[in-house]
Amino acid sequence: MSTKKDVIGILTGGGDVPGLNPAIRAVTIRALREGYKVIGLRRGWLGPISILRDEHADNSEHFQILTEEIVNRAGRTGGTFLHTSRTNPSAVKKEDVPEPLRATYNQDKNDLTPEVIKNLDWLGIDYLIPIGGDDTLSFATRLHKEGVKVVAIPKTMDNDVPGTDYCIGFSTCVSRTIELSNRLRTSAGSHERVLVMEVFGRYAGFTAMLPTMAGAANRCVIPECKFDIEHLTELLCYDRARHPSKYSVVIVSEGAMFEGGEMVFSDKTTDAFGHVKLGGIGDLVSAELKERGAKYNKGKPINVINQRLGYMVRGGDPDAIDSIVPMAYGNLALDLILHGHHGRLVVLKNGRYDNTPIEAVTSTKKTVNVDRYYNKERLRPLYTDFEMQPLFIMASG
Repeated sequence: MSTKKDVIGILTGGGDVPGLNPAIRAVTIRALREGYKVIGLRRGWLGPISILRDEHADNSEHFQILTEEIVNRAGRTGGTFLHTSRTNPSAVKKEDVPEPLRATYNQDKNDLTPEVIKNLDWLGIDYLIPIGGDDTLSFATRLHKEGVKVVAIPKTMDNDVPGTDYCIGFSTCVSRTIELSNRLRTSAGSHERVLVMEVFGRYAGFTAMLPTMAGAANRCVIPECKFDIEHLTELLCYDRARHPSKYSVVIVSEGAMFEGGEMVFSDKTTDAFGHVKLGGIGDLVSAELKERGAKYNKGKPINVINQRLGYMVRGGDPDAIDSIVPMAYGNLALDLILHGHHGRLVVLKNGRYDNTPIEAVTSTKKTVNVDRYYNKERLRPLYTDFEMQPLFIMASG
């Protein structure tokens, strides 16, 4: 076991989720009690590329020294008090390069990885704990290959980081979706409408599948399986006719696609990792349902309630699981550091806390196993073969 007490850096990148602050708290309190100094790097990877290596410079926007008082105050709240960004240091646009570096880095796309490494060295950081999804952690994998000692924590409400059954934020997302469905269905029932709810999920449909399995919707459409809108209309009208309050509910992943179609984008801008912003498939589904519904309702049109849940399911306080898992992940990361291990991703696998090589993040994609978990004819999850499945059923993909 290591006896040398060093400096630990921690950052949060990508989208915010409930559970980030509890993870920061867990890492910091355990590290301080073990004798480490903890530095919070601010705004994801933007902080590490923006630091001025001058002891007289004001770097307060880029990093801060963490104390028990600071993390305890934030530890029970949602979001991340260190703030976040979608910065990709390996491909920074010319206009986004920090001002002091523009003379050196003046290409259309710039690799600022050397600056990140120099800044981590200047801060004296011996171990880095990034908390994020596959984009944030793909750059962490790059740093690991460059010799930085990295222990990563998986976070994303989509639950699609490879190598782990669970990512921080997923449980609260599912809980919020169920809660909001239960609120919205009272209006759907009062007006005898079809309720369409669009949820996050670019490539993986876990955020649509689990709430549907829990009873939040009759049907769901997911990125892994293109759907026939005519068939979906028929199913939802069938569900509506059979319901005493004459309504039905469908959850639509933002990455879901019509048969013969592609993903629907809200605009053409891309983030630092090249992702075009999704959003709008729920609008299209709603319009088509309204257009086609009369055919399956004795010629009478059916109105639609269309709601994009979006940030409502990623805001607010964490639920119980997203309070407990971050605590365990943070302490698991410290266990690894205390034993001198790095280049690891802390994980939950088959109901047990563990760790795996960080390369798992970039080695594959984690999506819903359609053949095993999704009924392509009924456009809903399969409700069979639950024995020995993990807590969230299809988390193992």
